[in-house]
Amino acid sequence: VQLQASGGGLVQAGGSLRLSCSTSRNIFSINIMNWYRQAPGKQRELVATITSGGTTGYSDSVKDRFTISKDNAKNTMYLQMNSLKPEDTAVYYCNAVGIRTPQYNVWGQGTQVTVSS
Repeated sequence: VQLQASGGGLVQAGGSLRLSCSTSRNIFSINIMNWYRQAPGKQRELVATITSGGTTGYSDSVKDRFTISKDNAKNTMYLQMNSLKPEDTAVYYCNAVGIRTPQYNVWGQGTQVTVSS
């Protein structure tokens, strides 16, 4: 599995961005897909998760502002980010996890999101 993240940029506080993560294989077959982020000097943190069945989960810090989704036909996962705050500034990474044999845990290259106050 190979992942390609895109969609980052510079936005003012209160604005919106949509990140995309395209996959090299059938996204429906990927058990779990995640968005992580890492701010300067901080550990990488899990932001949102979506399973192959479409179940989603969010960190408390982004709940009700961010929406994770995927388009099986386009083999692409998205992260719609609304009401952005300066503390959302980070490099965002997409991640794919396969829990059945052969297992895998693959990362995209990251995309920078900067929110100005």
